[in-house]
Order: sequence, then structure tokens, then C-alpha cells
Amino acid sequence: MKIFDRFLIRSFLGPLFLTIFIVLFVLMLQFLWVYIDELVGKGLGLKVILEFLFWGTCTVIPLALPLATLLASIMTMGNLGEFNELLAIKAAGIPLRRIMHPLIILSIIISVTAFFAANNLMPLAFKNIFALRDDISRTKEEIRIPTGIFYNGIENYSLRVNRRDKNTDMLYDIMVYNHSSRKGNNNVTLADSGAVKLTEDKKNILFTLYSGETYEEGERKSSSDTSYSMQRIKFDKQEIVIELTNYAFQRRDGDRFGSDVMAQGLSSLGHRRDSLDSLYSIARNQFHKRLLIAGGLNYAHQLDTSNKQVLQGVFPINQLPVPEESSQYPDLMNRAIRKVDQMSNLVDNFMIEEVQIHLPLRRTKIEWYRKFTVAFACFIFFFIGAPLGAIIRKGGLGTPVIVSMLFFVIYYVIDISGKKLATDGSISAAMGTLISAMVLLPIGVFLTYKATTDSVLFNKDAYLALIRKIKKYLPLRHHDTDKEQT
Repeated sequence: MKIFDRFLIRSFLGPLFLTIFIVLFVLMLQFLWVYIDELVGKGLGLKVILEFLFWGTCTVIPLALPLATLLASIMTMGNLGEFNELLAIKAAGIPLRRIMHPLIILSIIISVTAFFAANNLMPLAFKNIFALRDDISRTKEEIRIPTGIFYNGIENYSLRVNRRDKNTDMLYDIMVYNHSSRKGNNNVTLADSGAVKLTEDKKNILFTLYSGETYEEGERKSSSDTSYSMQRIKFDKQEIVIELTNYAFQRRDGDRFGSDVMAQGLSSLGHRRDSLDSLYSIARNQFHKRLLIAGGLNYAHQLDTSNKQVLQGVFPINQLPVPEESSQYPDLMNRAIRKVDQMSNLVDNFMIEEVQIHLPLRRTKIEWYRKFTVAFACFIFFFIGAPLGAIIRKGGLGTPVIVSMLFFVIYYVIDISGKKLATDGSISAAMGTLISAMVLLPIGVFLTYKATTDSVLFNKDAYLALIRKIKKYLPLRHHDTDKEQT
């Protein structure tokens, strides 16, 4: 490898890793902002939160890699142009195509890496993030007993605390209703003070009450008995142990989300697509048969009867009887209307059945194609960024960031719109996933052509000269028109 090639590769890898880190960090913050409500107040450990953020960051890799490739390529070529290094290299007789050779090889490696990340890492990340979100959603919020109101956050108990000492965390004027018997407010405990704490395993909560009384109504001997017995227990200290469920975070088997379309690779998606294709074909054939029978065509060859008669000769239309003159005309019309209603109901039912089968099929095809679109996007963005950097000749994080974000927003909007249209069935899955690449590919080809031919695409002096020519031409045309009218 030549010294020049090693220099270009080092110049490209530095901005690439920097932009990947920045983009992943920004997207991770956005991911955390979306799901912060699911994490707060659950008493989760730092390890669980970091694992959640790690797998969440892995799910945004399809957004990070294309943007990082675009930004790094603009910065690399822009830095070379800004410090006149690109001009010196061209003056030495090295064309732009030769300059980009090592960077093209790197872009291919990045594209292959993006493909394997989409096919292997992404399904694992989605499977784990789905499992973590489900486990976190099952975890109840930490117990925080407010003051002055009844708190029903503990199952089978209702509590009320008048005030709390912030220094000692002691509770005063406590009222505890025990509803575990499912018979109403027949057990209440009043205490002057107390304290509450969770056990280390978060499976039980311990109430320690001081200077209080417990009132409990006894059971009636029969339904007609209107007398009640009440038991009153006075205590100086009483401990109540309440068993808790789902207050501690518990990990469950993450493979339960392995069947989700986002958590599958190419091989699994291919098998799923073939199975759904077979089911859809069977359902469509059965619907076709039911529709023919509902329309009165019990045999398939009845469809060809009129066609065969036309082939044998002229169909005697003038010799056919007039339906309105027949005495059976009202009965025939009613039978025809019933047949049409039956066929209409079958079509409506099949539309519902088709959604249940065809929607998962469309989603499966979309995810299958998207494994390739991420890699293709990285490759296309390189051929947009590198020529742009050579043309604008600006490095750093100023102009390259603005230009790259503009192209990335265009790509993202088109990609999301195509996926939505493909999911709704308006366009095919291949068209919906590849439409963003189809839009950006001509732009990349055009910019590469302009860069290799030393175009002045972003030279303002060239545009100003063109505007001056137009302004000079317009008054002349206007003067000639006035002379002709005269």
C-alpha cells in the first residue's frame, strides 16, 4: 500500500469513528428521551439501565452508519480541498478517481459491515430490547406513600399518612385499611407513628407501627343476622408484613420475542415469507371457489360456455327472449340480487381475512429487503459525500454537517414514506424499501461526474456571471420588441 493511500485511509477513519460516536450518542439520547417514562420510578439497577441503552443504541445503527459515512466522506475530501492538498495531488497528475480508490474500498467494507450488522446484530438487539421493555413494564413503580391522601399503590391495602418527618423518614397519624379478606372496610389500624421499608429482595414490605389500635369486625353467623362483633386490639408496637408481587425487576426468557419480524435474520424471514405466501395462495383459491359458488357457477367449465359458443359462430343475441316479458322475471331478479349480496359479503369478509395474512407478509418482505438497503445506503452516501467534499472544499464540522443533514433528511423522509406505503400495500415491498436509494443514486452519479470533471457546481462567481448574462439579454430582447412594435 502506498504512503498516499495510507494517508487517505487515516484521514477518513478519524472522522468516521468520530461521527459514528457523535451520531450514536445523539440517537441514544433521543432513544432515552422516548422511553424515559418507562425507566423512572421502577427502582432499576444501573446494570439494567445500561443494558437497555446498549441494545437501544444497537437498534439505531441503520440510521447512524449511513449518516456517519456521508459526514466522514465530506469532511475528508473537504479538508483536502480546504488546505489545497487536493489541488497539489491533482497537479502531480493523480486524477480524482485514483484518489478515491482506497476510500471506495473502505466504503465497500463499511457497506458489508452494515449488512452483517442489519442481519445479525439488529435481530438480537430487537429481541433483547423487546424483552427488556416487557420485563420493565411488568415491574411496578417504587412505593412512595404521599401525605394527606389515601394511597392505593399496595395491593389489598389502602394507606393514609398525615405527615412525614423528612430527617428521620418517620410517618405520623397513620391509617391502614386491610382489604385482603375482600369484605370491605372491616379491618383498620390506627397508629400515632410508624416506619415503612422494603426487604432487600423487594418481595415484602415491612410496616412498623407504634402506639395504635386495630379494629376488626367479625363474621356474621347467617345472612339474616344483623349483629356484628368487633375486635379491638391495642398495641405499643406492631409489625405488618405485606407480600409484594412484581415490585422487583425480574428477567424472563428473551426468546419469547424471537418470532417478531424485527428480531429475525434473512434465513428466518425467508422461511416466514414462503409460509405466508403459501397461506395467502390457499386463502385466495378458496375465496375464488366460494365466490363462484355464491354467484351460481358451481362448475368451472361454466365460465367457458359463452366463449366456446362465440368461437363456434356468431352468438344469436337477437334470438334470445326478452327477460322483462317473462312471468318469472321478478323471481329471477330477486335471486340475482341475493346472489350479488352473497358475493358482496364474501368480498368484504375476504378483505378482512386478507389483512390478517397479507399484512404480516408485506412486513416480512419489507424487513427482508431492508437488510440490504442499509448497506446500499452507506455505499451511495459515500459517492454523494466524497464528490461534495471535493467540490465545496470545506472541512471541519460546519458546512459538512449542514450539507450531510440535508441529504440525510431527504433520505430518511423518502425511506419512511416508502416503508409506510409498502406496509399499506400501495406499492410493492421492493419499491417501498429501494425508493430512497433510487432517488439518491442519480444524485451520487451526477455529483461524482461533476467532481471528476472539475465542475464549478458551487462556485458563486459562475452563477453570478450567468445571471449577468441573463440580465444583459433580457433588456435587449425588450428593446427589440419595442422597435418591432414601432
